Amino acid sequence: MTISVIMFGNFETLDVFGPVEIFARHKEHYQVLFYSLTGGLITNDHGVSIMTERLSSIKEEIDVFLIPGGYGTRVEVDNPLLIDEVCRISKLSTYVLTVCTGTSLLAKTGLLDAKYATTNKRAYDWVLTQGPNVKWIKKARWAVDDKYYTSSGVSAGMDMTLGFISEQQGVEFARKLAYTIEYNWVEDKDDDQFSEEYKINTKV
Repeated sequence: MTISVIMFGNFETLDVFGPVEIFARHKEHYQVLFYSLTGGLITNDHGVSIMTERLSSIKEEIDVFLIPGGYGTRVEVDNPLLIDEVCRISKLSTYVLTVCTGTSLLAKTGLLDAKYATTNKRAYDWVLTQGPNVKWIKKARWAVDDKYYTSSGVSAGMDMTLGFISEQQGVEFARKLAYTIEYNWVEDKDDDQFSEEYKINTKV
């Protein structure tokens, strides 16, 4: 399966590289590719940069479209060119996976309307404004509705990715993968230890 990751300025590092680490562990099953609106080098405020191809180069159906979150989503939700590409490629994708506030970009397309989804708790109220017709779930590590997988904050993307892989290749395969990277996988998507509202001033 090909994993096509959309990148934008100020993406959240673990939103991208947590799932990528998991997928890339088995190169015989998964190939990871990186894209952005303009192509070229994309950098975040952690100083992490990655080279990308243009989103417009995606013309045919793809297996998995991965949308990370981060500070950059606050800007990109108002970028009609990027939102149009997110919509177009999501329609071409067999599966769409979002991490953290990346759900806001997908919600803005309208493709999540009348579907269940979740997002980061610290940015929950803001993300809801990007998709008022989405059936938001506040208590969820990740959520699945049709081909759309959405996850809560940052590390939840890793749990969602392992959950997705377990559906594709079996739970024992996913458990062995989690063990390989010494990660305590939360296997139950409804087991959300971060569901309580905390007064955190830091924006996500």
